[in-house]
Amino acid sequence: MRRFRTNSFGIEQGSRVLFSDFIDDGVMWTGQGPRESRHIVQFREAFIDVPAVHVSIAMWDMDSGANGRADIAADKVTAKGFHLVFKTWGDTRVARIRADWMAIGPLRDTDEWEVD
Repeated sequence: MRRFRTNSFGIEQGSRVLFSDFIDDGVMWTGQGPRESRHIVQFREAFIDVPAVHVSIAMWDMDSGANGRADIAADKVTAKGFHLVFKTWGDTRVARIRADWMAIGPLRDTDEWEVD
């Protein structure tokens, strides 16, 4: 369990189409073997510590002629953002993916004073 040692925390969420490879015969649609799509997400406001980040596939469009193989994760999470990573492998053909994410973490309380 993750405990936040502050009275103030924030939740930020977003949604992003990671690719639409069927449009231009991109590698997720035409490729074979291990493939990866990586995108940097920056928070609108930095947390004061590394937040907990949850990611999920909100929309997928895959060819029905092969097994659907997918792995989605948050990587390199910092107080300012993270990498949203989608992977597939084998003969899976992925036309497009949309991912949703949510970050929950501590924020500086507006009643806190920062003294130099």
